[in-house]
Order: sequence, then C-alpha cells, then structure tokens
Amino acid sequence: MKRTEPKSITDIIEESMSQAGVSGAYAEQRACYLWPDIVGPGINRYTLKRYVDHGILHVYISSASLKQELSFHRDRLVQMLNDAVGSRAIIEIKLH
Repeated sequence: MKRTEPKSITDIIEESMSQAGVSGAYAEQRACYLWPDIVGPGINRYTLKRYVDHGILHVYISSASLKQELSFHRDRLVQMLNDAVGSRAIIEIKLH
C-alpha cells in the first residue's frame, strides 16, 4: 500500500460527497441555510419559509413592500449566496 499525504477531514468529506454525486444538493441546501446571514436579521424577520428546488431559491416574504425591494436586488443576492457557498448553487431567487 502506497502512503499518501494526510488530508483534512473537510477534503475527505467533500471528496466523498463528490463521488456520491450529492455535492450540488449540499451546496443548494447550504445556500438556503445562509439566507439569514446574507440578508441580515431585519429582512430575515419577514421571511416565512424558504427552500431550494433545482437551483431556484424560493423565499416567502410576509411584507409586500420588502418583497418588491428585494426583487430589485435579486442578482446581487444570488451572487452573494453563491460567493458564500463557493459554487454556483443558486441560479435564481423567486420571491413569493
């Protein structure tokens, strides 16, 4: 058996998830989880529910005016979420 360089546990987990084909789903769920960190507590207070379906983050907002304001910043929010995750996990955000 050939000796290899030691790997960090993070690298081992990412490699295993990649081989299993679930790294994309993990990145999507991580982006969904990071929504409150990206938008902050003021906006997150009005977030009722959120989920990811095929790269589209669906966010339910209780305030119509906030929903309208966030619609102007969709592209920026997508970019911030993808930067936080480290991959292109989110393609679009749909506000409901």
